[in-house]
Amino acid sequence: MMETGSSRILVIKLGALGDMVQAFGPFAAIRRHHEGAHITLLTSPLYADFAAASGLFDEVWQDDRPKFSHLREWQALRHRLRAGDFSRIYDLQTSDRSSFYFRLFWPGPYPEWSGIARGCSHPHANKKRDMMHTIERQAEQLRVAGIETFPAPDFSWVEADIAKFGLPPRYALLVPGGAPHRPAKRWPVERYGELAVWLDRQGILPVLIGTRDEGEILAAIYEACPQCRSLAGQTDFFHIAALAHGAVSAVGNDTGPMHLIAAAGCASVVLYSHESDPALCAQRGPRVAILRRASLDDLDTPQVEKVLAALWQERTTS
Repeated sequence: MMETGSSRILVIKLGALGDMVQAFGPFAAIRRHHEGAHITLLTSPLYADFAAASGLFDEVWQDDRPKFSHLREWQALRHRLRAGDFSRIYDLQTSDRSSFYFRLFWPGPYPEWSGIARGCSHPHANKKRDMMHTIERQAEQLRVAGIETFPAPDFSWVEADIAKFGLPPRYALLVPGGAPHRPAKRWPVERYGELAVWLDRQGILPVLIGTRDEGEILAAIYEACPQCRSLAGQTDFFHIAALAHGAVSAVGNDTGPMHLIAAAGCASVVLYSHESDPALCAQRGPRVAILRRASLDDLDTPQVEKVLAALWQERTTS
């Protein structure tokens, strides 16, 4: 049952990017369920502007995640949470840290709380919750709290100036980076170079997405295919979503930007190794293909090309 009125709701979602992207469906579900409520998001500074632009929240608070030894910062956070006069809090982070925030309301009164904090009013008590995909896990958590309708994440609202990049009508996004401490999650850069050459032969400009710290990886692909366009360090979340809207397709490792690209509707191929399990965290979107190998060294370029071609065929026949 949809609730209406002037209640105050807090949603906690701190990150990371992939989890943040997949929370936009629950964000919309909470907004729809609490029609007329004042809804605040507590999130990491990195995601604050992007979440605020969605129109799903009346306020966005930034959480600097104070260290447990910084008592003054914890006192300030406790005061802010208690002064918020929230009738219900949805903890979509469900971490030890965010669950500890429930304790900051001691000695009470406590708001209604959806999450896994001990003693909360609407606990997601499924012992197998950590074996569920993020989207199904959050949907089940919200059902416990009385929310039954769950739209897919929608990024049609994103606006960004991508004309400045001067891209042609047909381009594909390549996302060869990822967490530097988990190199096994990355497809070899040589394979990306081969794929870029193949895309160029199809009349599709390969566009490389990555941070400035990944510039060396992108430079190696550019060396293999000088026709590439590198946007290393030039894109934020708004740019990435807007680029995804116009791209023919995208190929990338299991990394945060691929969550946003896939959810924005781009035909996407995401490459997985043994380092992560797509059953728990796969990118979701209207046209997403997951390729998983024990080692991404065993995944050759023609396999990826074949899946891309199938996605293109699906696009033209649907």
